[in-house]
Amino acid sequence: MAGASDKARFYLEQSVPELQELVRKKIFTKDEVSSVVKKRSDFEHKVSARGSTASDYARYVEYEVNLDALRRTRAKRLGIKATSYTGQRRIFFVLDRATKKFHGDKSLWMLYLSFARKQKANTKVAQIITNMLRLHPASPELWIYAANYAWEERADITESRGYMQRGLRFCNRSKRLWSEYLKLEMIYIAKLSATRRAPGFDLKRPEEEAIQDSDDFGQDMITLPHVTTEDMGLESIAATSARPTIPESKITSTPALAGAIPIAIFDAAMKEIPDDPNFGTQLFDCIAEFEGLGCAKRISQHMVQSLLLSTPTDAATLSCFIREPLVGIAAASTSLPRALIEVVDRFELAMRNVDSLKGSLEQIRTREAISQHMINYIATYLEYSELDPDIRVVLIAMIKTAWGHCLQSLNTRSSIRNDETVVLLKILQLHEFQDLVRAGVTSALGIWPDDPRLLAVDSQVVLLEQGQ
Repeated sequence: MAGASDKARFYLEQSVPELQELVRKKIFTKDEVSSVVKKRSDFEHKVSARGSTASDYARYVEYEVNLDALRRTRAKRLGIKATSYTGQRRIFFVLDRATKKFHGDKSLWMLYLSFARKQKANTKVAQIITNMLRLHPASPELWIYAANYAWEERADITESRGYMQRGLRFCNRSKRLWSEYLKLEMIYIAKLSATRRAPGFDLKRPEEEAIQDSDDFGQDMITLPHVTTEDMGLESIAATSARPTIPESKITSTPALAGAIPIAIFDAAMKEIPDDPNFGTQLFDCIAEFEGLGCAKRISQHMVQSLLLSTPTDAATLSCFIREPLVGIAAASTSLPRALIEVVDRFELAMRNVDSLKGSLEQIRTREAISQHMINYIATYLEYSELDPDIRVVLIAMIKTAWGHCLQSLNTRSSIRNDETVVLLKILQLHEFQDLVRAGVTSALGIWPDDPRLLAVDSQVVLLEQGQ
């Protein structure tokens, strides 16, 4: 205990000049400084003791942050532009001690990073990230954090890719890390596509954009296509200040903007996590988010073909197969009606394909799973006010057919759960399919009579029927 007291006294003595300056410049009174000394002494003895915890350091940091905020507020009110000592240095010092003592506590590292980013201490942030990842290489969320910081704050795609690639070295089975890496590349392609006609676009040299670097990543990294500025069709943009017009056919034929890198990531991910159509669907959904992006269509087609080869009768695979015509098509596009018609045709084809499954129970479960996906997906298109009336009629019929398969699963008590049923009923209720909701509630209450969510939906249906 004497050692802890000596350490606490040593750290307190270091803050004496700072406190003397605060009194001299009349930012704090002597009584207030005495209170600060007492509070710091309590914290220092607590964190220096053998039984200290990470939360003790977190409370210490919180106190110092609030104290520094008060110092800055008073200094501004008194017209004092600067002081020789700032709270930032002390807070960094406390956080550094905390992460060294409790290096396994991720929350302390995130607290450290959060404070450093608020202070715009970019060099410090880079050091913290390096130390944090060295100690926690098997944490996918930390690699994702580092990659997002490099891209969102520094706009450095090479550094961001580097974090993703190194993270996949240690976390090659992390579905979230693969998904975030795929999304990063899609965002980058979207940015390139949006700026392809911007004058004076700042391009890096091909060697700076190279993804493979044997000195950095090693041979166990994902082999992605080597893409240069010439491949991107953007070399002329950097060479002229005039606003160039690049033919759309040239843009979509270049490897980078045609989706070569996302396709390579998908293939690598499916090799690491094979025969998992739900994971394939997760990656497919990442691509489907990018409306109006030309390469999304090519990427999604490649994904669907790959999934159909590995798991052709799985509900998740068939759901992707059905939805694929709508990928890359914006809601306001003139291609939407044709794509929706193809979705309806594929839905019918998928349902016929399910008949090849052995066992009636397996058929019911697969139809129900596909139908759940489609009700959730198709319902969003019914919200478009400018949707062609004939297309709306077809989509409503498709929802009714899909709900019929869900009802069959309910009546046979095959696989559908009560929480899934409630979600589907609320979607149908939102779009005023009252007859479907009534049939669904009746069947569901026969299985789960005491479910409060189902009883609430039933009450709403009764009120609507009485209002009519």
